[in-house]
Amino acid sequence: MTALAVAAGGLVSAAVIGVAPARADHCDPAQASQDDGRRQRDRAPDQQAPDQQDPDQQAPDQQNPDQQAPDQQAPDQQFPDQQRPDQQAPDRQGRGGDRQVQGGGIVLRDPARSPEPEDSGDALFRRDRSPHTPTAAPQDPQNPRDPQDPQDPQDPQNPQDPQDPQNPQDPQDPGDQSQDRRGRPTRTASPSPTASQDDDCKDLGPFVTDFVDIRQVQPLRLDAGIGRNGSRGTFVAQCGTNRNGHNNPDNFIVAPGVSNGAHHLHDYVGNLSTDGFSTDESLAAAGTTCRLGDKSTYFWPVLRDRKVDANVQDPDGNVGRVIRAGTVSLQFRGNATSRVVAMPRFLRLITGDAKAGTNGAANARARWSCTGFTNRISPDKYPLCPRGSQVLRILDFPSCWDGQNTDSANHRTHVVFAGQNGACPQGTRAIPQLRMLLAYTVPQGPSFAVDAFPEQKHNPVTDHADFANVMPERLMQFVVSCINRGRRC
Repeated sequence: MTALAVAAGGLVSAAVIGVAPARADHCDPAQASQDDGRRQRDRAPDQQAPDQQDPDQQAPDQQNPDQQAPDQQAPDQQFPDQQRPDQQAPDRQGRGGDRQVQGGGIVLRDPARSPEPEDSGDALFRRDRSPHTPTAAPQDPQNPRDPQDPQDPQDPQNPQDPQDPQNPQDPQDPGDQSQDRRGRPTRTASPSPTASQDDDCKDLGPFVTDFVDIRQVQPLRLDAGIGRNGSRGTFVAQCGTNRNGHNNPDNFIVAPGVSNGAHHLHDYVGNLSTDGFSTDESLAAAGTTCRLGDKSTYFWPVLRDRKVDANVQDPDGNVGRVIRAGTVSLQFRGNATSRVVAMPRFLRLITGDAKAGTNGAANARARWSCTGFTNRISPDKYPLCPRGSQVLRILDFPSCWDGQNTDSANHRTHVVFAGQNGACPQGTRAIPQLRMLLAYTVPQGPSFAVDAFPEQKHNPVTDHADFANVMPERLMQFVVSCINRGRRC
């Protein structure tokens, strides 16, 4: 009877009775924080003698402000002086072209929306206006809220997710010899030695301290003011949201010829063939999801829902269900002080640093915000958005070209960022600046993360993206004309 009572009382460990804890409970930062709080409360009576406890004093560990996410507060307390955001349908945000949104700042344009009529009358491209619509993958049964979210074509149990390319100074491990997807001998990145399938999910990151209520972020001005000689126009490349499920953990820019060269999964739009073995020739010969024959490749690490127990065998700790961006805007913009010149074809660009958590912030370019609050930008924390608002990733690329090279040894020095006033450094010339705006519907609370190297612990400062220009030259000239003439195309 005593042994039975002990078992019924929950004092027999899960290891003894052969029941393992649900890994997803520990992979959710919010749940992990609550579990830590409970463990601290359970240990408190054992750490202090009963006669030393003050019955009139509350134990410090009973106060845990991190356990309550802002969206868990009563709506009337969150927004006492304004309309509750959940009274506005989320699908109305980000539509209607360039319009002012709550909080000011930049405007999220829906890439599925056609260019304005006055911008689409150019006879040069009138005959090629129909967008390519890739075949939609089946609905992901684990995300009934997002009917357009395809199933991730990658096997969630695939334990390979290799070294990320954003730090080109790191030597590439040749790994095992194998054949590439075109039957040629190549290298495979070795699994990360810092990760193990036996690691506790709660130590993977991110942590509750990696999140911030967007309303607590101070407003700032993201862009320099455009001067008299600046170029005010924009061109939006309409390439879809990767509904065809083009994903792989490769990066041909900084880890060419390497399978799993990124240690995390990428979302791709544009060029349909992009993988670790892509070349100028293969990209030029492939199809595309973009309009107007733009075969450029645009890619970024995926975002994951950490509340869902998926991909749990990944050796690099990229666990959870992939969240597809609901809106992807690829906007080419002008320069604050000068006109722009054409990008050379096959120009390669990267922005951000996938290892900024350990490298430091020198090359970090993460920008996190929420729709409706786009004048509030967090460079190092995931935003907790009010209900009805989406998480927004803002990824700005460098735009001051050296005039000669399409790449460089560190993939950064051939194209650098403009100065604080928006002017390009001496010896460089302004090219159209690519800005990616990615909007996501995420689970409420601190329960999502960007794919990352295991040692980066899914730190939001590691957000980054890549681009290779494979536009036809005539299309690039059209982009330059739109920007320099102040048009919106």
